[in-house]
Amino acid sequence: MRFVVSCLVTLLLCLGTTAAFAAAPEPTTDEQKTLYALGLAINQSLGNFTLSEPEFELVKSGITDGFFKRPKVDLQTFGLKISELQQARASVVAEAEKKVGAAFLAKAAAESGAKKTESGAILTTIKEGNGATPKVMDTVKMHYLGTLIDGTVFDRSAKQGEPATIRVNEMSKCWMEGMQQMKVGSKSKLVCPSSLAYRDKGLPPLIKPGATLVFEIELLEIIAAK
Repeated sequence: MRFVVSCLVTLLLCLGTTAAFAAAPEPTTDEQKTLYALGLAINQSLGNFTLSEPEFELVKSGITDGFFKRPKVDLQTFGLKISELQQARASVVAEAEKKVGAAFLAKAAAESGAKKTESGAILTTIKEGNGATPKVMDTVKMHYLGTLIDGTVFDRSAKQGEPATIRVNEMSKCWMEGMQQMKVGSKSKLVCPSSLAYRDKGLPPLIKPGATLVFEIELLEIIAAK
């Protein structure tokens, strides 16, 4: 919450008044583009509030009134309610995402060769490997691609320019269970329910509260301990 408030105040100092929101010029210099990026960052930090346009106008009004020291409500009283509002809004989104995710998990579980892990993740082999299976204390080298159930990519090992190297017991529970059922040389799809991912908090703005996540993992190597 402190980050959101401080960023919003900073933005107001840069823009001056609410009229500037509508009249702001197209960013051309690096400084202008940085200020514009600040606005984008603020928008991301407000993601869990799922604000409507009228609600966003109220937020902007609060920024302006706070800057000019003419608040219409007591911040100490209602500031405490901000996190409550965020949690309530996130819960609504999470419930809707969980319903969609449950249907996706059921479909994934019905695929040929699909296996359900102890905690409810779904592992489906795309290409069978013939190497060893990692244990919980092993370190593995792999390629992976993380997507939402609609195919939107949110993470990939390719962005690092090389395979990812991770110790199995440092992975999420979903990955730990899935990884210990894979063999070196195999490629699998791992579907993680929200309870094994980011739960009801999500990771705004891309990963919504309650989101089911899909990973395509290629296990390249088990790295021997030195």
